[in-house]
Amino acid sequence: MGLRERKKQKTRLALIDAALDLFHDQGYEATTIDQIAASVDVSPRTFFRYFGSKEDVALALPADSLDLFLAELSDRPESESPFVAMSQAMRLTLAAMGHRDEADHERFVKTRKLLDHNPAFMAGQMRLLMASEQRLLAEISRRRGTDDLHSHFVLALFTAVARVGFEYCQPDEVRDADALARRLDETLAIAEQSLRPGWDK
Repeated sequence: MGLRERKKQKTRLALIDAALDLFHDQGYEATTIDQIAASVDVSPRTFFRYFGSKEDVALALPADSLDLFLAELSDRPESESPFVAMSQAMRLTLAAMGHRDEADHERFVKTRKLLDHNPAFMAGQMRLLMASEQRLLAEISRRRGTDDLHSHFVLALFTAVARVGFEYCQPDEVRDADALARRLDETLAIAEQSLRPGWDK
């Protein structure tokens, strides 16, 4: 990463940190974009170079995780079946989350607390998931050479497995990247053991 990109990444993370702190201290609804920008000593115009809305900055980490997962998936060998490729990409994504520094861990915890205590973010999270599912379906269909019922079924099963992993977590596990990674990996392993080899070809 070049100097310009590092500076942009530093500003982006500073905006996320400022937003999370303000959301925690005075509430999401009471916090304005002007306040977030002022906390980082940038203009609101600069804020909008990085985020389209206040909700976007609140959901930045989940969106980044989904982007990382999809990037890992695109790098998986073509010889892997869609479900195997998605499972391995998920494991790599979770491993990357678990090896982040203390500042990243704090952002993760603050984001989880914010989302857990604000039902208003449910719609935004669903939009993220729906968008990622469309990108997943495109990759599954590309690997299989067709967008048919089988491709949709592979997608539905994988997302169900991931959902079970999240839902089975205790509240403290959901806010701990390492514990969350272990739980999701365990769920993926159960799914892989339960499926007949070659079913998702």
